[in-house]
Amino acid sequence: MVQFLDEFVFLRIVKKYDGDKYVKHFSCWNQLLTLMFGQLTGKPSLRRFIIASAPIQSKFYSLGLGRNVTRSNLSKANNTRDYHIFEECAYHTVAVAQKMRIEHIFKLGGKVYDFDSTTIDLCLSVYEWAHFRRAKGGIKIHTLFDLEAQVPTIFLITKAKLHDVNGMDAIPYEPGSFYVFDRAYGDFKRLYHIKEVGSFFVVRAKSRLRYRRHRCG
Repeated sequence: MVQFLDEFVFLRIVKKYDGDKYVKHFSCWNQLLTLMFGQLTGKPSLRRFIIASAPIQSKFYSLGLGRNVTRSNLSKANNTRDYHIFEECAYHTVAVAQKMRIEHIFKLGGKVYDFDSTTIDLCLSVYEWAHFRRAKGGIKIHTLFDLEAQVPTIFLITKAKLHDVNGMDAIPYEPGSFYVFDRAYGDFKRLYHIKEVGSFFVVRAKSRLRYRRHRCG
C-alpha cells in the first residue's frame, strides 16, 4: 500500500509544519508507516502493537518503519507532533482517490454527497476530556461521503455531545452538487444556505413537520 502514497508530497507537508525539526531517528514518515501497520494488523493499543510485532522488528527498517520503533518513541511522537501533517496528507490522498474513482452514476450534472455522523466510545479513565454521559466517554466523527466515487471527502471530529446538525457548518458546499441528509439535519436556516450557494439537498422530514407544497415554474 505504501507505493500508493506520494512520499514527496508528505515530506513537503512535514517541512511546512517543521515536523522533523530536531528529529534524529523516528521521523514523521516512520511514524505514519508504523501507525498504518498497526491499523492494518488490527492492534488496539501501542502496547499490543509493540508486543505483537516483536518477532519481526528486525524487518522494520526494510519496511520503512525505522530502527527505533518503541512504545515510548511512538507515544511521544503521537503526543507532540502537529496533527495537521497527517490531516493534510489524508485530504490529499482522498482527493487523488476521488478523481480516480469518480463515475457519473446518477447523471445529475453535479456530485452527490451523503452526510452523517457516528459516535466512537472512549474510556473515560484515559480520555477524561471526552466526557459524554455520566459513565461514558466518546467522540463524534462527521463524514461527508461522495456517493459516486465511494470515497469520504470530509472528516470532522468533535466532542460526542455536539449535536449532529452543527457538523453541517464544516461542509464546503459546491454549486450544482446534491447533499443527502437524514432527519437529524432538519435545520432550515442551514438548509437555506445550501440553496443560496446554488446547491441542492434531500432531507428526511421529521414526523411533526408542518409544511405546504409549492409548485415550481
